[in-house]
Amino acid sequence: MTGLRWALALMLAAFFVFMSVQKFGATNFIFESIATNSGISFFEPYVRIATGIAEIVAALLLILPKTRMKGALLAMMLLIGAIGFHLSPWLGIDVGGDMGKSVFMMAMGAFVLNAAVLGLERASRISFGS
Repeated sequence: MTGLRWALALMLAAFFVFMSVQKFGATNFIFESIATNSGISFFEPYVRIATGIAEIVAALLLILPKTRMKGALLAMMLLIGAIGFHLSPWLGIDVGGDMGKSVFMMAMGAFVLNAAVLGLERASRISFGS
């Protein structure tokens, strides 16, 4: 069971590192669309950069067993936010361009993976009493 917990946590951490890298540098189509469609300009670049930092923090927390639960909880909040924006009229499930529905599908897959990490970590803490 420990190996599975490690594997799932590392996969989730890798996902968040991959996603965070895309938040730094030039403008991001997703956050630019949210800013344009909502009329709230601080989404690009301020919320984009803050999201990237939070994703890195979540990935780092997921790696260490003692902080994995906190990392998974932070990751869950980030994923709920991402899915929420995809379900909003500001972004939508199909973001257009080359990305289409793939970004939404990745968020949903990461949500399921994250739920598994949370469940395994919780079960581990209950069974070991830590």
